[in-house]
Amino acid sequence: MGVSKKISEIGTKGKGTYEITNLVSDGLRESGFSNGIVSVFVQHTSCSLVIMENADPTARVDLERFMEELVPEDYPNFVHTLEGPDDMPSHIKMALTRTSEQIPFANGQLQLGSWQGLFLWEHRSAPHNRRLILTYLGE
Repeated sequence: MGVSKKISEIGTKGKGTYEITNLVSDGLRESGFSNGIVSVFVQHTSCSLVIMENADPTARVDLERFMEELVPEDYPNFVHTLEGPDDMPSHIKMALTRTSEQIPFANGQLQLGSWQGLFLWEHRSAPHNRRLILTYLGE
């Protein structure tokens, strides 16, 4: 059993989901491992990771709209407002979702389902560079 670590950055253009499945698959090829598990971790408190349908983008649109209604920017009781109206909602959205995902791999392929993809979910309105740590454990 071995370990391979890769640090990657992804630039976002503001709120939305950005598929990173290929980024994780590319890292798997670079690791040389065939079987094991990959941990993907994002080092930020205003974005998250989600495994979601990657065939029909309207599924992600619905998810994003639902979360916007669940945690609106105009909620009147936020006290953490110094960084703008989208800052505190982005922290809550991150807390309700995940900052890491683990995906098994076999025969050099991620074992995601037919309609699954891994996405970075940007919760801020402005563009950001997001840092990901990919850790592959395998053989």
